[in-house]
Amino acid sequence: MWPPNYLIFCGLALLTTLSPGPALLLTLSNTLAVGPRRAMLGALGNALGLLLVSSLVLAGLGLLLIGSAKAFGLLKLTGAAYLIYLGVQQWRASSQPAAQTGPGLAPKQGTLALFSRGVAVALTNPKAILFFSALFPQFISADRPVLGQFVVLTLTFAASALFSHAVYASIAAALRSRLGSTGSRRQQQSTRLFKRGSAVAFVGLGLSLLRLPGPVA
Repeated sequence: MWPPNYLIFCGLALLTTLSPGPALLLTLSNTLAVGPRRAMLGALGNALGLLLVSSLVLAGLGLLLIGSAKAFGLLKLTGAAYLIYLGVQQWRASSQPAAQTGPGLAPKQGTLALFSRGVAVALTNPKAILFFSALFPQFISADRPVLGQFVVLTLTFAASALFSHAVYASIAAALRSRLGSTGSRRQQQSTRLFKRGSAVAFVGLGLSLLRLPGPVA
């Protein structure tokens, strides 16, 4: 891979992963609920999900989705339904007292739930598959082994995603600290407002996903 091309890809990956979306919104929500360290479990899950999506693209699923309106529509509906589900869960959690709300977006969530939710957000986002399918070929040299270049680009994108999640988690952690100690009335009110706002945002993202243009038949 030509070094200048790789540097351009790094910049594009950072710009893309720093742009607000469902995964970063999830990290913000989790950070306010359980702190930045445990919130990064969801970020690690999201990075794993991106690696799986990249593998599916390499296996040809990206081309299948681009060429099949039905397959693309099914994945789009699944992704939209999951985001709306997250919104509903977030709204329900906002109506419960802080003492009854466990880690994450819903009561009694544990480590596995935080991690798996991050994976699910990545896997149910058709934009990620289309992004990998359309972007990666632009930075791969045909005269060199394709698999090695694909692995480098994938790991770079996943690392960029983790960095972006860490940035957002740090911002949310600073806000959480500024609101006061856990259980304070001010923090409870602010957290409730944020949860309801992010619930609306999740539902809005899900509905906007339904408007994502499909492949031309």
